[in-house]
Amino acid sequence: MNKLLKKMMVALLSLGLAQAVWADNMPNFQKTLQAAEQGNAQAQLDLGVMYYKGEGVRQDYAQAVQWFRKAAEQGVAEAQHNLGVAYDQGLGSRQDDAQAVQWYRKAAEQGHADDQFNLGLMYGQGRGVRQDYTQAVQWYRRAAEQGDAKAQVNLGTMYAKGQGVRQDYTQAVQWYRRAAEQGDAQAQSNLGWMYLNGQGVRQDVAQAVQWYRRAAEQGDAQAQSNLGWMYLNGQGVRQDVAQAAQWFRKAAEQGVANAQNNLGVAYYKGHGVRQDLALAQEWFGKACDNGYQDGCDNYRRLKLGY
Repeated sequence: MNKLLKKMMVALLSLGLAQAVWADNMPNFQKTLQAAEQGNAQAQLDLGVMYYKGEGVRQDYAQAVQWFRKAAEQGVAEAQHNLGVAYDQGLGSRQDDAQAVQWYRKAAEQGHADDQFNLGLMYGQGRGVRQDYTQAVQWYRRAAEQGDAKAQVNLGTMYAKGQGVRQDYTQAVQWYRRAAEQGDAQAQSNLGWMYLNGQGVRQDVAQAVQWYRRAAEQGDAQAQSNLGWMYLNGQGVRQDVAQAAQWFRKAAEQGVANAQNNLGVAYYKGHGVRQDLALAQEWFGKACDNGYQDGCDNYRRLKLGY
């Protein structure tokens, strides 16, 4: 049976490089260097970005880190963020979670939403700090209240799981909805799950389909798998095995094990696709390789001819 359980936690740090908005053309390297050497913090940030991206100068992460540090020590939040990213990724410096947390915290305390999110994630994962879900919730909330969709998703998940806060599905739905309405695919998929199971909202399979579809059309693999399951079973939508197979294929090609197994079943039975036992065995094998037990069982049965 297809497992509809959804991984609800965004697992990526916000690692985009912060920089100044340049009005016209890229700043002249020599002029920027001169201003940076004279202690101009904005020029130091700009120079770090130029070295980091290789714009106007040969790319040099170590030089980028040097200039980010100078600006960061003058209190520039964007430079503090960039320095945290450098330590987090080990670019231009030795990878160091504790240093990443230190610089993320400085920017977060200045109201930098990306780093409030990053700090929440570091506390949630116990990277560079002792794991502390309560602290994670606090930092996610600060970013979420600024409209950060990633933080809204993770705050919703903390409420759904009761991590660092009393479990509250209604609050989870509220935060998922805020992110979903910003177009966040993870939130849309999670909101679909909540409607499907009646958690924090009245159960509504048609709404579940709607949110799964919005996420699936953005390429969210688990939502594609779940939407396929809805079509296969006629939940919230007219049953359509061909549509089910199409969505299972999209998810299967992204490596979702239960979708790989379900696509194998479709080929085995000729549901929505032309029957093809060789392709059925291929997809069962991929599901098995991904640790999906039903895929392993189906692969063995097909290989043995029953």
